[in-house]
Amino acid sequence: MSPLAGHKADFPVLARTFDDKPLIYLDSANTSQKPQMVIDAMAEYYERSNANVHRGSYKLAHEATEALEGARAKVARFINAPAVHEVIFAKNVTELLNLLAQTWGRANLGKGDAVVLTEMEHHANIVPWHMLAAERGIELRWIPITPDGQLDLREIDRLLDGAKLLSFTAMSNVLGTITPVAELSALAHAAGATVIVDASQHVPHLPTDVQAMGADFVAFTGHKMLGPMGIGALWGRTELLEAMPPFLGGGEMILNVTKEGFTTTELPWKFEAGTPAVDAAVGLGAAVDYLSAVGMEAIREHEVSLTGYAMRTLTERHGDDITIHGPSEPASRGGVFSFTYKGVHPHDIAQVLDEQNICVRAGHHCAKPLMKVLGENATTRASLYLYNDESDIDALADTLSAADMFAL
Repeated sequence: MSPLAGHKADFPVLARTFDDKPLIYLDSANTSQKPQMVIDAMAEYYERSNANVHRGSYKLAHEATEALEGARAKVARFINAPAVHEVIFAKNVTELLNLLAQTWGRANLGKGDAVVLTEMEHHANIVPWHMLAAERGIELRWIPITPDGQLDLREIDRLLDGAKLLSFTAMSNVLGTITPVAELSALAHAAGATVIVDASQHVPHLPTDVQAMGADFVAFTGHKMLGPMGIGALWGRTELLEAMPPFLGGGEMILNVTKEGFTTTELPWKFEAGTPAVDAAVGLGAAVDYLSAVGMEAIREHEVSLTGYAMRTLTERHGDDITIHGPSEPASRGGVFSFTYKGVHPHDIAQVLDEQNICVRAGHHCAKPLMKVLGENATTRASLYLYNDESDIDALADTLSAADMFAL
C-alpha cells in the first residue's frame, strides 16, 4: 500500500457515491480535488477576515491584507522564488500567459522576430502568440516530438538561432512528458532568447525550484495543485517585470493618476489591477501548506509508482487493443496517460466509464496541434494525483472492457 493511501480521506468529495458506486476521480490534470483544510481556510477567511486589501486603515482590512500577502509568501517559498515581490497573482495560467504576450511580447517583439514553441503545448501557450503574430508579424517556430513523446532536440540550435523567445511546457497535459527545463533554458539564453515556462502540470506533482529551472518566467495555476479555481501565479525576474508595461489599468496598480497620465506602483501590485481574489489566495496558501506537509518528493515517488502500475496493468489486460501515447518510461513522465482503445471513440469510452462513476477526460485536451501530430482527433485521458491508488487503476482496466460494444 502506498504511504499516501491515507490522504484520500482528506478530500470530502471522494467520499461521494452515485447510484451506490464510489467516486473514482482520474481527471486531476484538468482540475484537482480539494482537501478539507483548503475548504476550511477559505470559509474561515469569509467568516472572520473578509475585507478589501491594502488601503483599509482598520484592523479587519489589515487582517485581509496579511492573508493575501501571507499566501504570496507561501507560494514564493514553495517554488523557491528569490523574492516575494516576483510572484504575481491572476485568475489562472491562461490569463498569465496572455499577460506575458501582451506586456513582454508587445514591448519586445516586432515584425520578423521568432518565437519558439513545442508541438505539445496547450492552447493557452499557443493562441496568445498566434494573436501577437497576426498583429505584429512575428514568426512561430515549432520543436517537434519523437515517436516516444519526447521533445526532438536535434534541430534545437537552428530553431533558436535568432529567436527572441522560447515558451514551452514543463510537463505535457496530454503525454505526461517531463521536459528538460534547465537544459532548454540554458540553450535559449545562450542564443539570446528569453524563456517562459508553463508549469501548470509540473508544480502540482514535482518539486519546483524556479531558480534551478533557469527560466525568466514560470506560470502555473492553483486549481490543479489542490487549490481553488480563480487564482494562478506567475514568477518572473525582477528586472524583466519592472521593465514590462502593465497589463490592466485601474485601481491597485497605480501610484499616481493625473489628467495627463499615470505612474504604476511597485511589484507585484503593478500587475494586479482591481480587487484581488483574496479568498482564492488563502485557499492556495492552504494548498501549499498541505502539499508541503505531505512532501513533493513523496508525491512524485507515489505517482511514478502508480503510473508504472497503470501502464503495466492496461497493457497486460488489453494488449494491442490499447495505445498509450507518450514516454514508455514512468520516470520520464507525470501521472497523465492518454490512450486510444480498439478504435472506440474516446467520448464513448468516457461514457462507459462514467456509468461506473470513473471520471476521465475525452477530447483534444486543448492541444489540437499535438493531436494532429499523433494522428488522432481525440484521446481518452486518465490523470493521477496523490489521492489515487491501485484500486482506481484496477477499476479503470476492468471497466474498459465494457467499451467493446462500441468497437468498430
